[in-house]
Amino acid sequence: MNSSDNHFTSRRNFVGVITKSMGFSVLLAPSGIDLLSNGLWKVQRAFTVGEVIDLFLKEIPGAPFEKTVDTLKSGSKSQQVTGIVTTMFATVEIIRKAIERKANFIIAHEPTFYNHQDETSWLEKDEVYRYKADLLQKHNIAVWRCHDYIHSHRPDGVRAGVVKALGWEKYVDADNPALITIPAIPLKDLITHAKGRLGISNLRYAGDLSLFCHRILLMPGASGGRSQIEATGKVKPDLLMCGELSEWETAEYIRDARLKSQKIALVILGHAASEEPGLEWMASWLKKALPGMRIEHIASQNPLSFI
Repeated sequence: MNSSDNHFTSRRNFVGVITKSMGFSVLLAPSGIDLLSNGLWKVQRAFTVGEVIDLFLKEIPGAPFEKTVDTLKSGSKSQQVTGIVTTMFATVEIIRKAIERKANFIIAHEPTFYNHQDETSWLEKDEVYRYKADLLQKHNIAVWRCHDYIHSHRPDGVRAGVVKALGWEKYVDADNPALITIPAIPLKDLITHAKGRLGISNLRYAGDLSLFCHRILLMPGASGGRSQIEATGKVKPDLLMCGELSEWETAEYIRDARLKSQKIALVILGHAASEEPGLEWMASWLKKALPGMRIEHIASQNPLSFI
């Protein structure tokens, strides 16, 4: 046996010992992934868009769903992935940043073309739509909406991301993940905490800033007035913290609740700010599932400014 054979045997034995001590085997590594002797993973082959999607769907109970908005908005499942960008909205800015990074797969949480179903027949002659659609086609970028599936993950990937960003993981109610029970603090301090942890410059609220908040009903995104009102009535929180709402529904309910002397407050984080951490969670999940793949989360930010 020559020196190269000795080196190979030693390397193989070393990897075998390390992997056994970690409780898994190289043979059990995900398809297309190899473990190097320095402990780093690398992707051995290219993955298609469809393969990446299917990898996540294996984690979702009942997937694939018969009816879902989580479809490709551009590109094809057969194209090989050069890099992945996760974001809330696949805005023109996000598309340009993906192009700069030579990433051809964008995973977005919300619609790309300005309506829930991403219907485009009514937009065919619209200059803004055409510019965006042509930009995606020119650079062969696939956009997949991951809304229904990430919310159906156990735990809900969006909620898990937001809770982590707020630093409230240990305060989640085991029986009701939407209920967060924290050490009581004044509403003013809680707002400061949320703004700092979620990177929000300004937000709207209703309530007494000196009210001590202990039980928080956390409802990121836009779950709808009826859902927010029913959950509030059932949970009886000190604070309803939501992404967005219809001002003529939930906001009016909270106003009347306060006028009848109920000690309750409302904080509106904004849709993007309340769910963006969920796509950071998605990027982290993908990095573990596809080590070696270039994956980056880029926040799409709030399109509105305050004056």
